[in-house]
This record gives sequence, structure tokens and C-alpha cells, in this order.
Amino acid sequence: MPISPSSSAQAARENVARQLRDLRRSAGLTVTELARACGWHHARTSRVENARTMPSPTDIRLWCRATHATDQAADLIAASQHAESLYREWRQRVRTGLAKLQDDYTELYRSTNVLRVYSPVLVPGLLQTEGYAQALLSMNARLLGVPDDAADAATARVQRAQVIHEPGHRFVMVVEEAVLNYQLGNAEAMAAQLGYLLTAGALPQVSFGIIPMSTRERTLWPQETFDVHDDILVSVELMSAEVNVTQPSEIALYLKAFEELRGMAVYGAEARALVLKAIEALR
Repeated sequence: MPISPSSSAQAARENVARQLRDLRRSAGLTVTELARACGWHHARTSRVENARTMPSPTDIRLWCRATHATDQAADLIAASQHAESLYREWRQRVRTGLAKLQDDYTELYRSTNVLRVYSPVLVPGLLQTEGYAQALLSMNARLLGVPDDAADAATARVQRAQVIHEPGHRFVMVVEEAVLNYQLGNAEAMAAQLGYLLTAGALPQVSFGIIPMSTRERTLWPQETFDVHDDILVSVELMSAEVNVTQPSEIALYLKAFEELRGMAVYGAEARALVLKAIEALR
């Protein structure tokens, strides 16, 4: 099982906290003296140094000025912002709606040569039809309590998915068979989605595998939804947030898990048979 998916983010936060603590100590300041120089309560200094509170860019500039290390402020601010980008809450990212979020991923997908996707409960985003995506995104909007612009967001998601037709990319996607049976939207929308899987799964640049529910002696239990971008970034989808994993040891573990999952999947005619079975069940 992969290490806690938020560990990369926490490690990055702790690294920033450690550097700030080292600056204070090198300057010969106590926690209270540093706080006084920055104009805040000493408890805030302790929270920052123990990575319980992330410092703002202004906090870091004040800290560096107090420790006579203003030349290090820019790098520390960049490191702090990077740490925050590793764990991003959905509610914050979509507070003005879901459509803008779809565009945010376009460049990432276009810059990825090999994308590995594992999903235990949903059709992968790049293979979603507009009706399926709209039903899903509308549910998300209600859950998160944000504006429901699911129709526009679904259109943007389908447009983003055109990357699978662009040259220079390879997509290896594995889903659990349950994905085919969880109905999102009405029966017509779900049938269209399943029908599209038959088409998309036949594209030469797409490898689409399904792990049958009848698989005996699984080598790995179902995992959380995750994408692996070129062996350098793993994006994990949690209910409340997206976690971006960048530590090589963690990425290696996700790659190992993906290969285990991929090895249990069926492809080609066997996968088509499972999709057709799900379509028939809608009638």
C-alpha cells in the first residue's frame, strides 16, 4: 500500500519549517525574540517551526529580515508555495465553479508523454462523455457547496480530452469492473458513456484494461484513484483534496502498485465483453 499520499506535502512543509528554524538559531534569537522582531505572538513562531502553520510570503520576509537573511527570502517563499501546491483542497480550487479547473489540467496532460491512470469507481476523466461528466461534476458541486456550472465544466472536460488524439502521447488506463456498473446520469447518458469506452479503448495510443469482479486471488486490493505522469508526478484524488506526490520513493511505490493492478486487468475482446455486458444491464 502506498505511503500516506499527503506525506510529500508534509515533508515539503517540514523542510521549509526546518530552514526557518535554522535561520533563527543561526541568528542567535530565541522563539520569543524572533516573534517580537516580527510583531506576532511567540506561539506563532513555534507553530511555523513545527510545520503546524504555513507562513505567508510576508511572514517569511519578516522572518528573514529579523535573522539578517533577506537574500534567502525569495527561495523560501518559492519552496513554501510549492509545498502548498502539493496538497490542494477541492473546495478552495473550485470556489468560483468547476469549469476553470478543467482548463488547469490541459497543459499538464499535453506535457505528459506517458500517462498511467487507475480508477476504482469512475470512468477516467479523459474518457468521459459530456453527459456522464455533467452528472458527475454536478454531484461534486453539490457536495462541495460551490456554484453548479457542470454543463460548462463538462464541455471543457471533453475538449480537454482531445489530447488523447494528439500525437506523442501514450495512455495506459486501468479501471475496476465496478466502474461500468455505477450509473451516473440517466440510462441514456450511461449507455453513451459505455459505448464510447468501446471506441476509445480501440485507439492505438490508448491501453484500456478492466479488472473483472470475478478475479480470483487478487494480488492487490482496490486503491485510491491516481494518475502517474511520466514517472515524475503522481496525482491522487481524495474526497477533499488533490494530493501531488513528487518524492521518488513514493512514485516508485505507485508505479509498482499500478503494474500489479494492470497485470490483473483484461484487454481487447475480454474487456469489450465486460462493457457490452454492462450496456445490456441498462436495458
